[in-house]
Amino acid sequence: MVDKAKVAAQFIQAIPHSRELGMNLTEIGDGTAEIVMPYDERFVGDPETGVIHGGAVSALMDTCCGAAAMSHPASPSLTATIDLRIDYMRPATPGQAITTRAECYHITRSVAFVRAVAVDEDEDRPVATASGAFTVQGIK
Repeated sequence: MVDKAKVAAQFIQAIPHSRELGMNLTEIGDGTAEIVMPYDERFVGDPETGVIHGGAVSALMDTCCGAAAMSHPASPSLTATIDLRIDYMRPATPGQAITTRAECYHITRSVAFVRAVAVDEDEDRPVATASGAFTVQGIK
């Protein structure tokens, strides 16, 4: 039997931008994932404020959603993004890590539907939310 958690962790580490952004898979379950990206001045989008660039947040959310889709019990493992909508709620606090939690809440024979939230240390106020669709192949 395939260890989907191990496959997801290896997949994330195999993605060059995930490694460069310092993404760390901290939790994986049946259709859920959590990834933490530490604060790094190399990824600041606005030097005057120190806020992390939205592209880094987007990459984090996309990767976490893909991991959640891959870990779903009905998923054959590998996946790719079909569509991902990200709503940015506020800038992440400079100096703080960003944590994304994603859930694959529905899966069909060809598509996994995922939602996610990104937070910094203020977990009551999301930095961003996302919803997306990811490919699924081989489900019978």
